[in-house]
Amino acid sequence: MSNLITCKSVSKSFGAQALFQNISLMVGNGDRIGVIGPNGSGKSTLLKIICGLEEQDGGQLLRRKFVRLSYLAQEDLFDEEHSVSHNLMAALNDEDIEETEKYYRIDTLLSRAEFPDSDAPVKNLSGGWRKRLSICRAMLVAPDVLVMDEPTNHLDIEGILWLEKMLTGNAGPSAFLLVSHDRHFLENCSNRMVELSAVYPEGTFQVQGSYSEFLEKREEFLVGQMEEEERLANKARREIEWLRRGPKARSTKAKYRIDEAYKLTGELAEVKARNRSLSNVQIDFEATGRKTKKLLEAQGIAKAFGGRTLFSDLDIVLSPGSRLGLLGRNGCGKSTLMKILAGAADPSGEVPDSGTIKAVDKIRVVSFDQNRATIDPALSLRRALAPEGDAVMYNGRSLHVVSWAKKFLFRPDQLETPVGQLSGGEQARILIAGLMRQPADILLLDEPTNDLDIASLDVLEASLLDFPGALVLVSHDRYLLDRVCQRLLGFGGKSGVIYYADYEQWLADLPETGKVEESAKKGSGKGGQEPVEKKGNGRLSYMDQREYDQIEEIIAAEEARVELLQKKMELPEIVVNPDGLDQCWQELELTQAKVEQLYHRWDELEGKKIG
Repeated sequence: MSNLITCKSVSKSFGAQALFQNISLMVGNGDRIGVIGPNGSGKSTLLKIICGLEEQDGGQLLRRKFVRLSYLAQEDLFDEEHSVSHNLMAALNDEDIEETEKYYRIDTLLSRAEFPDSDAPVKNLSGGWRKRLSICRAMLVAPDVLVMDEPTNHLDIEGILWLEKMLTGNAGPSAFLLVSHDRHFLENCSNRMVELSAVYPEGTFQVQGSYSEFLEKREEFLVGQMEEEERLANKARREIEWLRRGPKARSTKAKYRIDEAYKLTGELAEVKARNRSLSNVQIDFEATGRKTKKLLEAQGIAKAFGGRTLFSDLDIVLSPGSRLGLLGRNGCGKSTLMKILAGAADPSGEVPDSGTIKAVDKIRVVSFDQNRATIDPALSLRRALAPEGDAVMYNGRSLHVVSWAKKFLFRPDQLETPVGQLSGGEQARILIAGLMRQPADILLLDEPTNDLDIASLDVLEASLLDFPGALVLVSHDRYLLDRVCQRLLGFGGKSGVIYYADYEQWLADLPETGKVEESAKKGSGKGGQEPVEKKGNGRLSYMDQREYDQIEEIIAAEEARVELLQKKMELPEIVVNPDGLDQCWQELELTQAKVEQLYHRWDELEGKKIG
């Protein structure tokens, strides 16, 4: 079968800077492609080119006739004043389908997305629910290829697991192409990996297989390329030594030998340049070096917000070398707890409603907020990295801004670039650079991984493991939590806010959707008795009830369509027209299959209603 999308030698530059050159990529039915690469390598731009939102500078982009693409951007743009359902209906305005089909698609997707209220204005949604709505909108048009740029941004762990199920289930798209830095997500969803990087001769490295298989093959390739550099270096050294001999010695050699020597030096320079582009960000958090058994101790602390208990009777001890992860749905109180811990070093900071917090004298707490302070987009990279001059103080010594910039993979010629022209990952590295200039006893990191590429994530993880102070980390990156944290404090479980061994144990302890509020109100920090779960009372959820109320009417409409198509096939002008007859027959088959699915769904809803 022909490819749905084919990119042939596609190139793109911005000004004098080449993002990528000669990129070739094919997308066919069944492809689940994960795209990775360093920040600024052009991943988002490539997706936009594939979707026709930007023009390539060179090469060809071929799409199969009538192929349907849907694009999920990083930014979630909606009609804020209107409801969830209204925004989805607007996405179907240009679709040539019947109204009943539109309502059926929307209700089915919202039900699968577990939206609590489809009539709620979009402006009231949290970041996680906005992202779910964006994903539903992208899938609503039933695309042949779903193209997604960082789809897990703003999703909590449950949301990421939901997305994995949506993409890999029977109702998922036939093919998708996505950019992501979530390694567990890539492992679970992708059957092909593509990395964009200047380290590869063709600009990309592509492997048919999972993310873990990709890592193995990439390591083999990079080791081979380093060995190739060594081989070329030895050969070039011999040839250069010969070239440096006197004219008499060179005259005895064939001219091709001279040409070969120059060719070798050129090849060596290319391989060296590719291998040098493997450099990673140098992240190293500075500790105060304080010697004490306990940096901070919280006993029996509690906090409520808007009449809802976020946590109560909670004990926390932070010692040098301790690494605590916080888990929970968006809005459960993780960020509030981080602010309370930060308040130990700030008398004007957030305080608990009850309980005590004791910290060592003059404790240094450094925080990284998920609602990052935006950097002035007009500010130059030089001034963003070194606000007070052309040097920064780090680990007790002065570093020139050029050396400081190189630690974060910025080139000297980028220093006058406005921050607004940098990628999201590059801007994230600027913020981390600011953190590293501040010695800390305790690091409080709230979603530090957003926008960082995988190479930067690896270095960040290693730096956190080496940090001698205490760490409290909020993250939805399961790989990071597994590797870095010694224990996890989970919110929203059946037993309230308690400690867990890993995130899977926390997931298993979560109550069913819709019972989180009840559990949160009982939030006990030390465990205690588990709340008794109520058995099903035979009531449907809001979305299920809405679907149930409409499904009989939808079935009647589809059955009428079946009857209409059957009569149409008996018409003389259709009978004598093979193409028209075949088209009508295929439409009849699809409609009959839809009726069967609707009846099956009706039975499911009836069972829930009775049970």
